[in-house]
Amino acid sequence: YKVTIIPRGRALGVTMFLPVEDRYSNSKQRLESKISSLYGGRIAEELIFGAERVTTGASNDIERATDIARNMVTKWGLSDRMGPLAYSEDEGEVFLGRTVTQHKQMSDDTAHAIDEEIRGVIERNYSRAKQILIENMDKLHAMSKALMKYETIDRDQIDAIMRGEEPKPPADWTEDDNSKGNPPSMRLPPADSGDVVGDPAGSH
Repeated sequence: YKVTIIPRGRALGVTMFLPVEDRYSNSKQRLESKISSLYGGRIAEELIFGAERVTTGASNDIERATDIARNMVTKWGLSDRMGPLAYSEDEGEVFLGRTVTQHKQMSDDTAHAIDEEIRGVIERNYSRAKQILIENMDKLHAMSKALMKYETIDRDQIDAIMRGEEPKPPADWTEDDNSKGNPPSMRLPPADSGDVVGDPAGSH
């Protein structure tokens, strides 16, 4: 995994989870962890700047987290309450109210239960992410400092920060890079990489 604050495409900053091996399916635990990670940027803003100064930068992350939660409940059978059933065929609906109104594919009670379950998945993982950041504020500040200095940090540097150590510079980074404002030339995956957490440009 890598984190960068270098603008890339429509993203003002990107977190990339680079797969160690090909992955054809995801566990419930992994999906919930992904939802938590998608809310990390927004929660960090809230903790550092206060709730009134949270920006719209996480709009894409929120959309993706909600989409994962919706699929967990309505498509992948990962909700204990709703069971291993498929409830929606409309990929464009985040919640199901409009679909139910237009097509009456299920009862209003079922649609309401689905909406509640989706919200529960989001709120549970949002709370978990917030608690993790609160307990690791020193690491949050250390990572921010490293990103301001190097602009891109990789797994080795992130692991060092999580151990409470000072991260080493990237292999091809020199003090001249910092003084000249040149970003380290670290290779990044394609812009359409699946495991990317980023802020869409123009949403601030």
